[in-house]
Amino acid sequence: MEKSFHRVLLTLAFLLALWPTLVVAQGSRPKKVFVITDLEGVDGIFDFNLQCIPDKSPRYAESRKLLTAEVNAAVKGLYEGGAGSVVVYDGHAGGHNLLPFDLDPRADLLAGTPVPPTLELDPSYAAVIFIGLHAMAGTPQAILPHSYTWDIQNIWVNGKKVGEIGGRVMLAGSFGIPAIMLAGDHAACGEFLQLVPQGECAEVKHGVGPTAGFTLTSSAACALIEKKASQAMRRLAEVKPYTVKGPVKVKVELVSSPSARTFTQQPGVEQLDGRTWLFRGNDLTRAWLKFSSF
Repeated sequence: MEKSFHRVLLTLAFLLALWPTLVVAQGSRPKKVFVITDLEGVDGIFDFNLQCIPDKSPRYAESRKLLTAEVNAAVKGLYEGGAGSVVVYDGHAGGHNLLPFDLDPRADLLAGTPVPPTLELDPSYAAVIFIGLHAMAGTPQAILPHSYTWDIQNIWVNGKKVGEIGGRVMLAGSFGIPAIMLAGDHAACGEFLQLVPQGECAEVKHGVGPTAGFTLTSSAACALIEKKASQAMRRLAEVKPYTVKGPVKVKVELVSSPSARTFTQQPGVEQLDGRTWLFRGNDLTRAWLKFSSF
């Protein structure tokens, strides 16, 4: 009887010692991260015609290498910080910019066009990060600022002015996914942190005008991105999804009047004047899908 009691005590002691590990194992899932990329916000990029037009710009091949290096640094940092899997979306000009032969083999690549406006996001993702994104159209001291296309002057979501960064932070939030990190220029970092004050930013360049500024070298930018991506993953629990309460109004003001651009006439779509359109929906995705430029 005494021996049996002693064995029970030993078993209980062993289980108690293992209990923290068992709780963590049951409560943790592999953290799946979605990386949204663009090109204009990458280190060393200052001239759209010279560097950013696929297969036409004289320095486009160099730009692809710069982008791929930054993405690899982010993937490395995400895994260091606890990511379980990483999906990278090639988000610039048709989605054929990243170099698959050189991309970190741990990442899955979403490339080509068309990709649905919701970017194949779903609630299974634990976080979204941005690599190479740029500030919205009209931002002072920003490098190559624009909002999705060069013919858009302003976008507002329920009265809040946004660009590509804000639109995608909100898109992620509509699926319950927090945006936790951005790499880009000083203006893009400021735009991101206004929306996500707890987020991490890797500032890889600083504009003195729309086509000039100071930049880190590629190796220095990648080291910073790796560090910030790792920190963002470690601090994931501190960042909440950015949510927009419905109903939602998306107002888009084009650059010229009258504009050559038109949108599909349907319920919830209204042309306010020669260059301004309004898109309504019960929630963010329903309103923005009518605009369809995520």
